[in-house]
Amino acid sequence: MSMLDVQNLSIHFGGVKAVNDVSFKIDPGMIYAVIGPNGAGKTTLFNLITGVYKPTTGTIKLNGEEIQGKSSDELARRGMARTFQNLQVCMNMSALENVMVGAHLRLDRNLIKGALHLPSITRRDAALREEAAELMRFVGLGGQIGARADSMSYGALKRLEIARALAMQPKLLFLDEPAAGLNHTETHEIDELIRKVAESGVTCVLVEHDMKMVMNLSQRILVLDYGRKLAEGTREEVRNNPDVIAAYLGAHA
Repeated sequence: MSMLDVQNLSIHFGGVKAVNDVSFKIDPGMIYAVIGPNGAGKTTLFNLITGVYKPTTGTIKLNGEEIQGKSSDELARRGMARTFQNLQVCMNMSALENVMVGAHLRLDRNLIKGALHLPSITRRDAALREEAAELMRFVGLGGQIGARADSMSYGALKRLEIARALAMQPKLLFLDEPAAGLNHTETHEIDELIRKVAESGVTCVLVEHDMKMVMNLSQRILVLDYGRKLAEGTREEVRNNPDVIAAYLGAHA
């Protein structure tokens, strides 16, 4: 059974069909990419699947259960996490605290226990702090565990967001342009990190404009154009698809 099964998904904003009748499936353990020209509907598709938007029509199944219309926090409890195209980092917090925020669904939020500083709360907080530190080491930020977020480079903050998403212990991770704004070296490091995350057992879905990264990483690729599914297949099938070539380079090219 597919981990994610999207069928005939659409959302209309007035007369604009931002995503129009899109269907695809993602198997567990896969690195799956969504590509397309600017304005093709890639981020809107992510927002539909992750509970930011409610679809106009269509179904989304996670491990066989229909989830369309469910809130983002409900989906997080079911093992879905994401990063965003624009950084969503709390700059007034430490790097470690940012990662710990990702584990909020697993915290004991009992006000009385917290006010009394019960030993169980103290032990749990210490365990989560060490878990967050280990995740920072996992994403290559072991040397910045004690840093403030506002002192970190843009590339490091991109990794920090991935660490925070992993603190949710997801089974399915959506990465919206993880390499945007990064230099060649940083892009290669993110490439290796995504591969490492997938090898740890997390299914990864990414929107990305860096075609070299997409072709290096992805086992299957979905191509959108004007909100519709233009093509889907392996790297080789997508690379050689004439409709994809026309959408990216123009029909004359």
